[in-house]
Amino acid sequence: MSGNLNLKKLTAILAISTFIFLSAVTGVLVDVYLYAEKPVNTDPLEKIVVITPGQGFQALSKQLYKAGIIEHPVKFEWFSRLKGYDKKIKAGEYLLSFSMSPHKILEVIVSGKVRLHRITIPEGYHLRQIARALAEAGFGTENDFLKAATDPIRVNEYGIDAKTFEGYLFPDTYLFPRDATPEMVVSAMVKRFWSVMKPEWEDRAGALGFSIHQVITLASIIEKETGAAHERPLISSVFHNRLKRKMRLESDPTVIYGIKGYDGNIKRKHLAERTPYNTYQIKGLPPGPIANTGIESIKAALYPADTRLLYFVSKRDNTHQFSTNVKDHNRAVRKYQLRR
Repeated sequence: MSGNLNLKKLTAILAISTFIFLSAVTGVLVDVYLYAEKPVNTDPLEKIVVITPGQGFQALSKQLYKAGIIEHPVKFEWFSRLKGYDKKIKAGEYLLSFSMSPHKILEVIVSGKVRLHRITIPEGYHLRQIARALAEAGFGTENDFLKAATDPIRVNEYGIDAKTFEGYLFPDTYLFPRDATPEMVVSAMVKRFWSVMKPEWEDRAGALGFSIHQVITLASIIEKETGAAHERPLISSVFHNRLKRKMRLESDPTVIYGIKGYDGNIKRKHLAERTPYNTYQIKGLPPGPIANTGIESIKAALYPADTRLLYFVSKRDNTHQFSTNVKDHNRAVRKYQLRR
């Protein structure tokens, strides 16, 4: 009889102990889950947090605690382990605020929603200008970008018949993570280029007797020659007419592109120097684009105005005086350039 009583007592003690233990565990779990949904405060102030590759979760929780973004790093770690987040954090630069709950913070970090940086590449920039702009914005070095942008193997992989990506890096506003590699930047810009190229433009190029590469080359020259947007089709018509007549294009921007260490001052000797890009010396188009152009210049290259124009000269106000013959052109040169 006493044996049964002892067994009942032991069973009761175990039941009570189990209940107390489960109640305690449940209480802890509830506390942890309530903690995970409560932000430090309602302050929308944001802080930049950088998670390095290979960084441990404990180091991350301490980092967030020191930054004041979370409280109770131990609870933070417990909740992360319960949800399986501690094994899924992604390196990168994050923008986190005090008003975000620990749960939300973890969701952001696990999803890899890194902070993106905006950079605008203007129309008409050539490779070195783009490299400089990216370097100044904190995206690597000029040399690293130029190396990626002049890799002929990668160029051909994108279906481009050239040795560099010059002309195929579409000018636009981009959003990149801080750790974006030059290859990632180049890829985004080339994909943007192909996304804006209309399928029917290849047919139009063929009808003109041009390859797409030649169209982009001509478009880049139009881009660099144009000061007033409405003149693009007129400038295009001049170049198309000269090409049809087997006349040299005689475009200063192409000459400048071929000058190593150009100091901003084009001289008579430059016009006389024979380079692949000196259209005063070579006939036809240069071997490739001299800049990265926008849509309007590409359209102008494909759809020039219907004119008999063969010459143009700057009027020093971003517009040009156009002529159909050399006599009128020389008169315009004297008027607008020589001031006679």
